[in-house]
Amino acid sequence: MILVIRPEPGCAATLAAGRHAGLALELEGCPLSEIRPLAWEPPPAESFDALLLGSANALRHAGPALANYQGKPSLAVGATTAEAAREFGLAIIATGSGGLQVLLDALAASGRLPPRLLRITGAEHVALQPPPGSSIETQIAYESAPLLLPPALAARLAQGGGVLLHSAAAARRLAAECRRLAVPRAQVALAALGPRIAAAAGEGWRRVLVAAEPSEAALLALAAHLCHGRDEANV
Repeated sequence: MILVIRPEPGCAATLAAGRHAGLALELEGCPLSEIRPLAWEPPPAESFDALLLGSANALRHAGPALANYQGKPSLAVGATTAEAAREFGLAIIATGSGGLQVLLDALAASGRLPPRLLRITGAEHVALQPPPGSSIETQIAYESAPLLLPPALAARLAQGGGVLLHSAAAARRLAAECRRLAVPRAQVALAALGPRIAAAAGEGWRRVLVAAEPSEAALLALAAHLCHGRDEANV
């Protein structure tokens, strides 16, 4: 058994991708958090030059105010967020692949970074350092509320299961639930979307695999390796 613990609708999307990859029998969904919108103060569209988006959750939970920014230039952390932004009528001018800070620094080095950025993000987010000549206004539009791991599922996990980790927040939730339910880490294998996510889970797990790139396909490839008992640290 390999658990998918990311919040919905991401959990269902991962399970669907897993079925397409031939992992339908191995993957099981159990979100350990729930994304909930928060009230925020949308600034006037003319007060910034571009949106900075680190997750599609920022789009799903921003509310009606997002309509005021249709056509606004936007920077997206990855392809999934970029696709969601286009569906909301935003104009993607750059898409990253290694995190928002990497994207900002690359655009600054090439002289293509808009100077005034509006970051719509969650209550828990990675701090960013604006490159010289730029500024970032941060607005919190959603939060992640914890959900509990059912004891029966924890018992199965303790028999030698695995978990896919899409975020550092998910990694910390898993660690907390394993402590609460006395699930021995030495019995649980992890597959993480990136090194920072793996580090957030802490130490002592049976096996920790880190995707070679931050993509769903790479993470599902790790899931396949877990199913077949492979021990590589990266795929």
